[in-house]
Amino acid sequence: MTATRAAVLVESGRPAPYAESRPLEIAELTLDPPGPGELLVRVGAAGLCHSDLSVINGSRLRPLPMALGHEAAGEVVAAGEGAEFAPGDHVVLAFVPACGHCDRCVGGRPALCGPGAQANGAGTLLGGGRRFVAADGSRPNHHLGVSAFSEYTVVSARSAVKVDPELPFEIAALFGCAVLTGAGAALYSARVEPGDSVAVFGLGGVGLAALLAARAAGAATIVAVDVVAHKLELARRLGATHTVAGGPDAVGELRELTGGGAEKVIDSTGVVAVLEQAYAATRPGGTTVTVGLPAPGAPLTLPALSLVAEERTLRGSYLGSSVPRHDIPRFVAMYRSGLLPVDALLSDRLTLEEVNAGFDRLHTGEAVRQVVTF
Repeated sequence: MTATRAAVLVESGRPAPYAESRPLEIAELTLDPPGPGELLVRVGAAGLCHSDLSVINGSRLRPLPMALGHEAAGEVVAAGEGAEFAPGDHVVLAFVPACGHCDRCVGGRPALCGPGAQANGAGTLLGGGRRFVAADGSRPNHHLGVSAFSEYTVVSARSAVKVDPELPFEIAALFGCAVLTGAGAALYSARVEPGDSVAVFGLGGVGLAALLAARAAGAATIVAVDVVAHKLELARRLGATHTVAGGPDAVGELRELTGGGAEKVIDSTGVVAVLEQAYAATRPGGTTVTVGLPAPGAPLTLPALSLVAEERTLRGSYLGSSVPRHDIPRFVAMYRSGLLPVDALLSDRLTLEEVNAGFDRLHTGEAVRQVVTF
């Protein structure tokens, strides 16, 4: 058994400010040893993401209590039977534990792994177990197979990707969600090509990673859209050729800047009204990609005729339509070459005790990417 301190969500829907309502409680837990195909990982850093916030505010329901957090990097402490890792390996954790055997995994789309999705929805690891143990003997649920806001965690080896130990944990963690999702959305889902015009709605960690990847792919025009002024300034420093303040006039301004709409438009907000704007800002023949997670059941209204008469494409992108075992090393190499300067996304470094206040900064849009370091 391994002792650990973890941030556990005990109740969804508590009101902000979270520093006062404290939806995440710092709990003393223990961890069972890793089972077959599993790893015990000492977490080095874990990022705060809107996907965590959507569980905290109740817009995405998960079984509670739950040890939260899904974007992380750490060091393998112990490996269960059959896990192809060794103690001392540094790993990035991806939030879909792809089984490798279902038709979607075999077809090259591990982000859509059926068994992985089932385990994530149930709050278990890929093998069906729960490894955290509370003082009363109960077993808190796992968040997306990772549970990163914990000094130690047990994960399926299918959630882990080995990386160079020289990569700092606080940078490596970003590749597990923000970079994988954002850069993947630009390169794989939108298929940004040299000379393209690109617009990105929402400039959090995912949106800015998409912007960086669009620049790396050779986009000629990159328009960044957000309601927060300092994020627009950061976008300009990271390569946006134009910025537009979010709001009712954003579509008209963007269409004017791009001569009738951008060829590739990426929405990272998870807000249906913004996705509708992103679609309206896409030119005929163009592609709109959405990576945000709206509330389940939220309706989307679009002019259906435009899909045919304007040959428009609306595409969802989960985990950036990427293959983590291939793309995390690829994106790390792009970072090291200077093509993806994702270290610029880091806003703050937090202790575990500061995690509730960190989600306040994420909720208000003050922060881009914060990491809890251990």
